[in-house]
Amino acid sequence: MIGTPRSILVINVTRIGDTLLATPALRALAKRWPEAKITVLAHPNRAEVLEHLPFLHAVGTIEKKRAVLMGRMPGRSYDLALVYGHDAALVEYALRVAKRVVAFRQEDHGLNDRLSLAVEEAKPYSEHAVHGALRLVRALGVEPAGLRLAFEVTPEEQGEARARLRTLEMDRASPRIGLKVVSFPTKAYRDWPLECFEELCRRVRARWPGAGFIIFAGPDEKDMVRGLVDRLGAPAVQLAGLSLRAAGAMMAELDAYVGVDTGPTHIMGTFDVPMVGLYHCLLPRSVYGPLDHPLDFSLDHPRLGGDCSESTPMAEMTVDMVFNRLQEALVAGGFR
Repeated sequence: MIGTPRSILVINVTRIGDTLLATPALRALAKRWPEAKITVLAHPNRAEVLEHLPFLHAVGTIEKKRAVLMGRMPGRSYDLALVYGHDAALVEYALRVAKRVVAFRQEDHGLNDRLSLAVEEAKPYSEHAVHGALRLVRALGVEPAGLRLAFEVTPEEQGEARARLRTLEMDRASPRIGLKVVSFPTKAYRDWPLECFEELCRRVRARWPGAGFIIFAGPDEKDMVRGLVDRLGAPAVQLAGLSLRAAGAMMAELDAYVGVDTGPTHIMGTFDVPMVGLYHCLLPRSVYGPLDHPLDFSLDHPRLGGDCSESTPMAEMTVDMVFNRLQEALVAGGFR
């Protein structure tokens, strides 16, 4: 029914993590139809994480309010469009600009009738989010081409990251460990306590006295993170206000990483760097953890599979548990 598309549009307007979790689906499309030009439209604040991926032709931005006004000229620019999410305005836009549209089943039955394929979603958290995103391409008969998330650092970005390390006097820290200590307010139950991160860092320094810590923070987290940096003392710095691309380039220069389950941890999962993701029992590794990662030492909450709610504290994941896992990760990365 779909044929061989020469131009493909993918619309995925969501958070950092869900934007990246769809990159295996994009890679699969590119492998199945290598001659097709694939364009992705993403959230204006997230699209940059997709820039420079070799299997994409173009990356742009779209918002549902703006989508209502777009694509009103006659003719359809794309042979095929895939739409993630349930924003009717985005699906309507895709229907205006593409000959065939594939999307998850929408609430509007009339909209579903206009889709080439209306794909059923899995029950929430019943499968890994990567496999959830792959459902749209599997519906087209397209098989996965790997499950690893994708983020591409350019040589220029690598050079800027190394220059920033020198400026911060972090270039000689060994091991150099990245931390992401806060997710976002609506899912703050996923956050490991700051005092646990502090004790973890002290134990690392006792084992590796030359260790340095780079703490990645959003603009709203600066004050909270600054206190942790001050208590740790040099070499420890916070990086706040960097673009997603600049932060990703810095992550690629780490020796190891420990972070809560949030967007930057998904970026970290694209690099072959030892990492310890910390996952709450409501949102375990089996749903959001790195896939096909050679140095993944992530941890699930000890109540996984048992009594668990948003009130279940991440502090039940002890410093001993995380430190032991981080030691394993560092040893695997070449530190003794």
